[in-house]
Amino acid sequence: MTGEPSNRTITVTGTGTAEAPPDLLTISVGIECRRDSVGTAYADAGTASAAVSGSLRGHGVADADIRTSGLNVRPEFVWRDGGGQQVTGYATSSVLTVRLRQVSAASDVIAAAVDAGGDDVRLNGLELGFSDESAVASLAREAAWQDAAARAEQFASLATARLGAVLSIAEHPDAPGPVPVARIQRAAASESISVEAGHASINASVTVVWELQA
Repeated sequence: MTGEPSNRTITVTGTGTAEAPPDLLTISVGIECRRDSVGTAYADAGTASAAVSGSLRGHGVADADIRTSGLNVRPEFVWRDGGGQQVTGYATSSVLTVRLRQVSAASDVIAAAVDAGGDDVRLNGLELGFSDESAVASLAREAAWQDAAARAEQFASLATARLGAVLSIAEHPDAPGPVPVARIQRAAASESISVEAGHASINASVTVVWELQA
């Protein structure tokens, strides 16, 4: 009888990667103030944070792209012989998460923000990515499909068979995680850090089940 589906199948997983210049840089800027009194530590941290935020806004960063998190005020202790644990001061810390949408200008924006906050600023890290990754993800899926199809064709040929209809398709989400900055350079201590974006990538993985025909 013709037209009946085969009981034989072949299952193949394909992977693909697509690269593009990133158009979004996310930085984490920490503010950490250590002072003799809790009030001074808190006030100075607020001043430094406001200076950093003001600098960012002055360089065109929108309010929606600046987020404050992790506000913490704590005493600092030291152990002294004969006196036990004693408070030596207070520390206030917070973190600004900032999205920069003009990657080419990021070096100057970061340098200005760090300079505005002074010695209480900590640059915790940078992540490169895409403001809309759908187009790049689509290319990665296409590459994964082509990889799966090529593998399946090869296996079918080795088995002296041919591929039939596609029975199922399952996409596996790419593992989350930051895309590393390609290069971060400092030419001299007095110069700002140079951020070179390079290319960022998105990975895709798909498992496809084909009917295997004689």
